[in-house]
Amino acid sequence: MRRLMALFALAGVVLVTGCNTVAGAGKDIERGGEKMQGAAEDTRQKM
Repeated sequence: MRRLMALFALAGVVLVTGCNTVAGAGKDIERGGEKMQGAAEDTRQKM
């Protein structure tokens, strides 16, 4: 029973860590997209 509870606890930690990692990656990708959008707007204004 203790092993089963330890396994569930470990699985919970892995899932929470995975969610934080995915959320962080999403924010990084969003920032990159915003920078590309800003560069495209700057280029369009120069034309």
